[in-house]
Amino acid sequence: MDKPHQRIGATSNAHVGRDFELAAQKFFASEGLALELNIKIPVGIGEIKKDHAFDLGCLKEKVLVECKSHKWTAPNDNVPSAKLTVWNEAMYYFLATPTSYRKIMFVLRDYSDKRKETLAGYYIRTYSHLIPEGVELWEYDESTMSAVQLAFNKFSQQDAQKAARLC
Repeated sequence: MDKPHQRIGATSNAHVGRDFELAAQKFFASEGLALELNIKIPVGIGEIKKDHAFDLGCLKEKVLVECKSHKWTAPNDNVPSAKLTVWNEAMYYFLATPTSYRKIMFVLRDYSDKRKETLAGYYIRTYSHLIPEGVELWEYDESTMSAVQLAFNKFSQQDAQKAARLC
């Protein structure tokens, strides 16, 4: 029997996350970018650094990817605030990563009919001030196995609203 915090049919949240990482890896491979799972690099603010494992990456090409397959909270498409805190944490790790790396936040496209926007669009509209310069935000559509880049670098409030409407 599925637990309330798990997706229907999923063995565990860890399995859902790993499956999404593999989908992201396959997508980027189709775009000509070979990425490995669980890439560790030293990150930190100031002189002290500590290894952090990113979901995907390529040390040779200096690419790091964090994958998030979160959805609106059922049954009423409520904001999954605890999950978005995890997105903010990923943004902090990107901020603490050397600027020489390409940084990609790869998220699942989840559209809310009630809210008329995707979760990624909501995040950009609400948290654009926390997205570090140089971070790309990509949204992956499971049904088409395709992704679009929604955002790059810093946004003005107007840019954030425009990106949210495109979703």
